[in-house]
Amino acid sequence: MRLLMMGTGPFAVPTFQGLLDSSHEVLALVTRPTPAPKGREKASLNPMRDLAEARGLTVYAPDSINTEEAAARLRKWNADLFVVCDYGQILSREALGLAPLGGINLHASLLPKFRGAAPINWAMLNGEAETGITVIHMTPRLDGGPCLVVRSTPIGYEETQPELERRLSEMGVTAVLEAIEMLSTWDRTSTLGTLQSKSQVTKAPRLAKSDGLIDWTKSAAFIQRQVRALKPWPTTFTHWQRPGGEPLRVIVDHVIVSNEPPAAEPGTVVVSDGKQLVIATGEGRISIDALQPAGKRVLQVSEFLRGYPVKVGEKFA
Repeated sequence: MRLLMMGTGPFAVPTFQGLLDSSHEVLALVTRPTPAPKGREKASLNPMRDLAEARGLTVYAPDSINTEEAAARLRKWNADLFVVCDYGQILSREALGLAPLGGINLHASLLPKFRGAAPINWAMLNGEAETGITVIHMTPRLDGGPCLVVRSTPIGYEETQPELERRLSEMGVTAVLEAIEMLSTWDRTSTLGTLQSKSQVTKAPRLAKSDGLIDWTKSAAFIQRQVRALKPWPTTFTHWQRPGGEPLRVIVDHVIVSNEPPAAEPGTVVVSDGKQLVIATGEGRISIDALQPAGKRVLQVSEFLRGYPVKVGEKFA
């Protein structure tokens, strides 16, 4: 089958690699415009472009995929199917109509749950026991098409967002290939896949920096999920209310949950003995064992407490 890949971010890379190594013909990569790394930056801002160029594929990066200019370019490739993953633009009905089979999209949730830009983060924040990936047959409505292939997996208790994202991206490879096989034998008139239930839809909106601020009235279990879910951005942070000084912003990098009674108001330090920093929450306690003061590197708690003498009874907010 003649395929046109549309993707930008790292979640799409394993699928792109799998298609390039398959028997299908990948015609080109359509991606979002991205600047080159600046100064000492080493990480690519578009790993999909890097892979396409390494394999000698044409790269097309329009500002909008839904213009007449883009449509003319897409027509020339004469693709049977668009394969979309982590692209960052919504294809219009007209754009989808430029491929006889339309498009498929690999989404990082068990649709219709967690539609939107940050499905992995919100699944973790909400305390879901499992998540997964869904390949949908695309419609102009965001993530709204019928589900062709679904795969589920448990969310690990200590698993972070980047770790789970890597696992889900790798799960997507065989799922996308299976969906392509389904479409290759489709008569284009019969019902294909499973329609999404509108009553089961939940949203996963784009994250804001403010989502990372710890609300100490939340439970210890929630704060632990927040720390895991908001890596690498916006991170989870709080402010040590230094007596006689300006509050110190700290990024909380790793915590341990204790179900002991808080024994103090939320945000109050209940243990600070040079080896532990334990803070009361709305339900249970949080022991912080790695944190990053503003402008510094990540420190283990014992190292942090040597430089920042937090005392029992002081507050974080």
